[in-house]
Amino acid sequence: MSQKIVPCLWFDSQAEEAANVYVSAFGNSKVVHISHYGEESAQASGKSEGSVLTVEFELAGQKFVGLNGGPQFHFTPGISFFVSCASAQEVDRLFEVLSKDGCVLMPLDKYPFSERFAWITDRFGLSWQFHVGSSAQKITPSLMFVQQLNGKAVEAINFYTSVFSKSRIGNIVPYEKDEGEKDGSAKHADFSLNGSHFMAMDSGADHSTFSPAVSFMVECNNQKEIDHFWSNLSFVPEAEQCGWLQDKFGISWQIVPAALATMLKNKDPGKTERVMSTLLQMKKLDLRELRRAYEQKGSRTVLSDVGR
Repeated sequence: MSQKIVPCLWFDSQAEEAANVYVSAFGNSKVVHISHYGEESAQASGKSEGSVLTVEFELAGQKFVGLNGGPQFHFTPGISFFVSCASAQEVDRLFEVLSKDGCVLMPLDKYPFSERFAWITDRFGLSWQFHVGSSAQKITPSLMFVQQLNGKAVEAINFYTSVFSKSRIGNIVPYEKDEGEKDGSAKHADFSLNGSHFMAMDSGADHSTFSPAVSFMVECNNQKEIDHFWSNLSFVPEAEQCGWLQDKFGISWQIVPAALATMLKNKDPGKTERVMSTLLQMKKLDLRELRRAYEQKGSRTVLSDVGR
């Protein structure tokens, strides 16, 4: 499937373990690729050379990346993953597997909005919502705007759909006046960005807000696309590093060339180390410089699929 926006999950050192748990829970799922820390990346992160760096995996056909980045960031309920299940039995099964050694935020039960629903954090701290319903995208990132961001969901949706092409705003359901939330705030909203479906809501609940532990990787075809997303999304200069940025709502994005995965999967460790060394010195990624590092003299491989 074509998926321009890929959720990236930041772990301390449990990315491979978590990917295996998630793959075991969902059908049509698999681990696709595991990369390891080389000398340069290990020195920069304080990790051991040869330890797992990233795990690419698919859940119900959707791409995810797990990253072992260290203990700096932790998951919060600010971003959860909303799973549409075909039956109450599927809700029960996913609840049983993923709530083990985790925490229940909303008990498994019947609710006015769903015949079977539960909201949990798993053993790694990642939040999931399970409900009975059909959706073209089985697993949907759900953004909850709380604290100082409460009431900003619709503004954020309008902003994101203005930045991404092929975007659409779906249903926006406001809170009723007797529900005790801010006037004009969204009880539920859905939207899509370049074909990837998202949900959003406002809440006065006392939850932690967004964390870089969940970021969204945007795969760009060329430098023009990288420049476009960087200039429109980056709002916190001190958060800019290695293609990462933070927007004005506190959500983290990674703006990367689609060809970076090809570069970093090359079997020549010299190539991958040169690319990684170059990347670690950048804030916004420069595709030309990454290509130069990859195609350094003595290399016979040329990336014909890299945009210029």
